[in-house]
Amino acid sequence: MEEMPTGFRFYPTEEELVSFYLHNKLEETRRDINRVIPLTNVYQLEPWHLPKHSGEVCRGDSEQWFFFVPSQESEVRGGRPSRTTALGYWKATGSPSYVYSSDSKVIGVKKSMVFYIGKAPTGRKTKWKMNEYRAIKEDFPTSIPKLRHELSLCRLYVVSGSSRAFDRRPTRLAPPPREMMIKQQNESRCGLTSECARTS
Repeated sequence: MEEMPTGFRFYPTEEELVSFYLHNKLEETRRDINRVIPLTNVYQLEPWHLPKHSGEVCRGDSEQWFFFVPSQESEVRGGRPSRTTALGYWKATGSPSYVYSSDSKVIGVKKSMVFYIGKAPTGRKTKWKMNEYRAIKEDFPTSIPKLRHELSLCRLYVVSGSSRAFDRRPTRLAPPPREMMIKQQNESRCGLTSECARTS
Protein backbone atom coordinates (compact mmCIF):
# COMPACT_ATOMS: atom_id res chain seq x y z
CA MET A 1 0.00 0.00 0.00
CA GLU A 2 1.37 3.38 -1.01
CA GLU A 3 2.25 5.97 1.60
CA MET A 4 -0.76 7.94 2.81
CA PRO A 5 -0.75 11.73 2.25
CA THR A 6 -0.19 14.09 5.17
CA GLY A 7 -3.35 14.59 7.19
CA PHE A 8 -4.94 11.31 6.12
CA ARG A 9 -6.82 9.46 8.85
CA PHE A 10 -8.79 6.21 8.69
CA TYR A 11 -12.07 6.99 10.47
CA PRO A 12 -14.85 4.73 9.15
CA THR A 13 -18.36 5.01 10.54
CA GLU A 14 -19.94 2.04 12.33
CA GLU A 15 -22.12 1.42 9.29
CA GLU A 16 -19.02 1.29 7.07
CA LEU A 17 -17.24 -1.05 9.49
CA VAL A 18 -20.09 -3.56 9.41
CA SER A 19 -21.59 -3.21 5.93
CA PHE A 20 -18.33 -2.87 4.00
CA TYR A 21 -15.31 -4.13 5.93
CA LEU A 22 -16.84 -6.91 8.02
CA HIS A 23 -19.14 -8.19 5.27
CA ASN A 24 -16.37 -8.17 2.67
CA LYS A 25 -14.12 -10.10 5.04
CA LEU A 26 -16.84 -12.63 5.82
CA GLU A 27 -17.58 -13.18 2.13
CA GLU A 28 -13.88 -13.04 1.17
CA THR A 29 -14.63 -10.66 -1.70
CA ARG A 30 -11.67 -8.31 -1.14
CA ARG A 31 -8.19 -9.81 -0.92
CA ASP A 32 -6.61 -6.48 -0.03
CA ILE A 33 -8.76 -5.86 3.02
CA ASN A 34 -6.27 -7.48 5.44
CA ARG A 35 -3.82 -4.70 4.64
CA VAL A 36 -6.32 -2.25 6.08
CA ILE A 37 -7.70 -4.40 8.93
CA PRO A 38 -5.59 -7.49 9.76
CA LEU A 39 -6.82 -10.77 11.20
CA THR A 40 -5.52 -10.89 14.78
CA ASN A 41 -6.50 -12.71 17.96
CA VAL A 42 -6.61 -9.61 20.17
CA TYR A 43 -7.11 -11.73 23.30
CA GLN A 44 -3.65 -13.27 22.98
CA LEU A 45 -1.93 -9.90 23.45
CA GLU A 46 -2.08 -7.06 25.92
CA PRO A 47 -3.89 -4.05 24.43
CA TRP A 48 -0.79 -1.82 24.46
CA HIS A 49 0.98 -4.34 22.23
CA LEU A 50 -1.78 -4.38 19.61
CA PRO A 51 -1.19 -1.04 17.80
CA LYS A 52 2.02 -2.31 16.19
CA HIS A 53 0.02 -5.20 14.72
CA SER A 54 -2.59 -2.91 13.14
CA GLY A 55 -3.14 -2.40 9.42
CA GLU A 56 -1.05 -0.11 7.25
CA VAL A 57 -3.51 2.79 7.36
CA CYS A 58 -3.61 2.77 11.18
CA ARG A 59 -0.03 1.94 12.06
CA GLY A 60 0.92 5.51 12.88
CA ASP A 61 -2.38 6.38 14.51
CA SER A 62 -2.45 7.34 18.18
CA GLU A 63 -6.23 7.18 18.66
CA GLN A 64 -7.68 3.93 17.35
CA TRP A 65 -6.82 0.64 15.67
CA PHE A 66 -8.95 -2.01 13.95
CA PHE A 67 -8.74 -5.81 13.86
CA PHE A 68 -10.69 -8.77 12.50
CA VAL A 69 -10.90 -11.33 15.31
CA PRO A 70 -11.47 -15.04 14.56
CA SER A 71 -14.01 -16.99 16.57
CA GLN A 72 -12.76 -19.22 19.37
CA GLU A 73 -13.56 -22.91 19.63
CA SER A 74 -15.76 -22.26 22.64
CA GLU A 75 -17.93 -19.93 20.54
CA VAL A 76 -18.27 -22.50 17.79
CA ARG A 77 -19.62 -24.94 20.38
CA GLY A 78 -22.12 -22.36 21.61
CA GLY A 79 -20.18 -21.19 24.68
CA ARG A 80 -18.67 -17.88 25.72
CA PRO A 81 -15.34 -16.66 24.37
CA SER A 82 -12.34 -16.26 26.67
CA ARG A 83 -11.29 -12.62 26.92
CA THR A 84 -8.40 -13.18 29.33
CA THR A 85 -4.82 -12.19 28.50
CA ALA A 86 -1.61 -12.96 30.37
CA LEU A 87 -1.88 -9.80 32.49
CA GLY A 88 -5.58 -9.04 32.61
CA TYR A 89 -9.00 -9.39 31.03
CA TRP A 90 -11.61 -7.60 28.95
CA LYS A 91 -14.93 -6.93 30.67
CA ALA A 92 -18.14 -6.06 28.84
CA THR A 93 -19.78 -2.79 29.83
CA GLY A 94 -23.43 -1.89 29.37
CA SER A 95 -25.74 -3.79 27.05
CA PRO A 96 -25.11 -4.70 23.41
CA SER A 97 -26.69 -2.35 20.90
CA TYR A 98 -27.71 -2.61 17.26
CA VAL A 99 -25.82 -1.01 14.41
CA TYR A 100 -28.13 0.51 11.79
CA SER A 101 -27.69 1.25 8.12
CA SER A 102 -28.61 4.62 6.63
CA ASP A 103 -32.03 3.19 5.71
CA SER A 104 -32.75 2.07 9.30
CA LYS A 105 -31.99 -1.60 8.71
CA VAL A 106 -30.33 -3.59 11.49
CA ILE A 107 -26.97 -4.73 10.10
CA GLY A 108 -24.96 -5.66 13.19
CA VAL A 109 -24.48 -5.65 16.94
CA LYS A 110 -21.94 -3.66 18.95
CA LYS A 111 -20.53 -4.61 22.33
CA SER A 112 -18.27 -2.34 24.40
CA MET A 113 -15.48 -3.59 26.66
CA VAL A 114 -12.88 -2.21 29.08
CA PHE A 115 -9.52 -3.80 29.88
CA TYR A 116 -8.64 -4.59 33.50
CA ILE A 117 -5.19 -5.54 34.82
CA GLY A 118 -5.18 -8.43 37.27
CA LYS A 119 -7.69 -11.19 37.88
CA ALA A 120 -11.46 -10.86 37.97
CA PRO A 121 -13.27 -9.52 39.86
CA THR A 122 -10.58 -7.46 41.59
CA GLY A 123 -8.73 -6.19 38.51
CA ARG A 124 -7.68 -2.57 38.05
CA LYS A 125 -9.52 -0.67 35.34
CA THR A 126 -7.38 0.84 32.58
CA LYS A 127 -7.98 3.43 29.86
CA TRP A 128 -7.98 0.79 27.13
CA LYS A 129 -11.38 0.19 25.55
CA MET A 130 -12.70 -1.83 22.65
CA ASN A 131 -15.87 -2.02 20.58
CA GLU A 132 -16.70 -5.42 19.11
CA TYR A 133 -18.90 -5.55 16.00
CA ARG A 134 -20.67 -8.64 14.70
CA ALA A 135 -22.66 -8.88 11.49
CA ILE A 136 -26.21 -10.14 11.23
CA LYS A 137 -27.19 -12.82 8.74
CA GLU A 138 -28.98 -11.24 5.82
CA ASP A 139 -31.10 -14.27 4.97
CA PHE A 140 -32.50 -15.22 8.38
CA PRO A 141 -36.04 -16.62 7.88
CA THR A 142 -37.65 -14.90 10.87
CA SER A 143 -37.77 -11.36 12.23
CA ILE A 144 -35.29 -12.33 14.96
CA PRO A 145 -31.76 -11.30 13.93
CA LYS A 146 -29.12 -14.03 13.93
CA LEU A 147 -25.46 -13.18 14.44
CA ARG A 148 -22.63 -14.40 12.27
CA HIS A 149 -20.01 -15.93 14.54
CA GLU A 150 -17.24 -16.71 12.04
CA LEU A 151 -15.37 -13.58 13.10
CA SER A 152 -15.89 -10.12 14.52
CA LEU A 153 -14.40 -6.68 13.92
CA CYS A 154 -12.91 -4.84 16.88
CA ARG A 155 -12.03 -1.17 17.29
CA LEU A 156 -9.39 -0.63 19.98
CA TYR A 157 -8.82 2.80 21.48
CA VAL A 158 -7.48 4.61 24.54
CA VAL A 159 -9.55 7.00 26.65
CA SER A 160 -7.56 10.22 26.53
CA GLY A 161 -9.99 12.67 28.10
CA SER A 162 -10.13 14.73 24.92
CA SER A 163 -12.53 14.44 22.02
CA ARG A 164 -11.21 11.86 19.56
CA ALA A 165 -11.72 12.33 15.86
CA PHE A 166 -13.87 9.23 15.49
CA ASP A 167 -16.15 10.55 18.24
CA ARG A 168 -16.66 13.65 16.11
CA ARG A 169 -17.75 11.65 13.08
CA PRO A 170 -21.48 11.93 12.30
CA THR A 171 -23.33 9.08 14.01
CA ARG A 172 -26.72 7.66 13.24
CA LEU A 173 -29.45 9.06 15.46
CA ALA A 174 -32.04 6.87 17.17
CA PRO A 175 -34.25 5.08 14.62
CA PRO A 176 -37.70 6.51 13.88
CA PRO A 177 -40.64 5.37 16.09
CA ARG A 178 -41.59 2.35 13.98
CA GLU A 179 -37.99 1.12 13.84
CA MET A 180 -37.61 1.70 17.55
CA MET A 181 -40.64 -0.51 18.22
CA ILE A 182 -39.21 -3.27 16.03
CA LYS A 183 -35.84 -2.88 17.77
CA GLN A 184 -37.44 -3.25 21.21
CA GLN A 185 -39.44 -6.28 20.09
CA ASN A 186 -36.33 -7.95 18.68
CA GLU A 187 -34.33 -7.23 21.81
CA SER A 188 -36.98 -8.70 24.06
CA ARG A 189 -37.40 -11.79 21.89
CA CYS A 190 -33.72 -12.71 21.73
CA GLY A 191 -31.73 -10.33 19.56
CA LEU A 192 -29.87 -8.77 22.49
CA THR A 193 -30.95 -10.90 25.41
CA SER A 194 -29.97 -14.43 24.48
CA GLU A 195 -27.68 -14.97 21.51
CA CYS A 196 -25.99 -11.58 21.82
CA ALA A 197 -25.81 -11.80 25.60
CA ARG A 198 -24.09 -15.16 25.61
CA THR A 199 -21.01 -13.62 24.00
CA SER A 200 -20.57 -11.16 26.86
